[in-house]
Amino acid sequence: MLFQKSKHTLFVFLFALAGAVQAQAVKLPNVTILATGGTIAGTGATSTTTVGYTAATVGVQALIQAVPEITKVANVSGEQVFQIASENMSNEHWLTLAKRVNVLLSQPNVDGIVITHGTDTLEETAYFLNLVVKSRKPVVVVGSMRPSTALSADGPINLYNAVQLAGSQAAVGRGVLVAMNDQIHAARDVTKSNTTTADTFRTAELGMVGYLQGGKPFFYRDVTRKHTVETEFDVSKLDVLPQVDVAYAYANVGDVAVKALVAAGAKGLVHAGVGNGSLPAKTKPALVAAREKGVVIVRSARVGQGIVARNGEANDDQLDFVVSDTLSPQKARILLMLALTKTSDTKDIQRMFYTY
Repeated sequence: MLFQKSKHTLFVFLFALAGAVQAQAVKLPNVTILATGGTIAGTGATSTTTVGYTAATVGVQALIQAVPEITKVANVSGEQVFQIASENMSNEHWLTLAKRVNVLLSQPNVDGIVITHGTDTLEETAYFLNLVVKSRKPVVVVGSMRPSTALSADGPINLYNAVQLAGSQAAVGRGVLVAMNDQIHAARDVTKSNTTTADTFRTAELGMVGYLQGGKPFFYRDVTRKHTVETEFDVSKLDVLPQVDVAYAYANVGDVAVKALVAAGAKGLVHAGVGNGSLPAKTKPALVAAREKGVVIVRSARVGQGIVARNGEANDDQLDFVVSDTLSPQKARILLMLALTKTSDTKDIQRMFYTY
């Protein structure tokens, strides 16, 4: 009798344990990995090849299989959206990616998305998505500085961290995030700051938003600019974005670039000025003429940090120019493209630059 009771007790315990394990498995978040190529999917000739490697050669399933620990923290699925080095990222790629992200996030069985990406334009893709994703669910963009074949490749741990972050309730409603080198950055402000080192992604003055440690995200500041569901931009019916280009300023610069870009059909121009977005004497007439033709001009700065002051280095009210606030030239270009899908009114566009 005692033996039978012991058997029954053991059976109940094992049944309860199996149920607990199954319940734990069910509770894992569902994270979809969208792969776009880049160094994280790259391979080199040897294990010490960290420059001169070939990007975008490893498929999404191989990336997932290389980090089996991921399956312990999320129910992971993968899609190969495209397979390119990120210097080849285009407006068309962005629209395709954004639409796929929005479709997936509208599904109840998707809790978050990770996008693997080359680092060269990672910050731009992240900011574009930050403006057009229509969900509060986490979207995390991740890459690596060393190819998958390198000694101490940073791709596997970055991907593991990104999946943890995308499946975390703590990341909900924080906009698009970048997870690199155990750090969490906001898409609007992060930038690649070094050509080759693993700690290249920085938010220099405003600071990163958190850390990833021990498989958990720790957030220390909020993102105050509007993003994702709070924006007015909708790409669901867009197949093309307005042409917006960047004209870079430097000592002895002239008007050739501005005139060429306008002649090539630019609807908007971001002037990456020196200092506080200053307008060189040889360039200013071409910018004024472009505005008179209907091209929207945004005064930005090449220095990387700080606010471009409206009516500071130029009389923006008189010239009918827009200033970029703290956005880098490459991110100002993104916002201006999306703004031009809504309006050509410079006052309204200036509002957007102070909002997003």
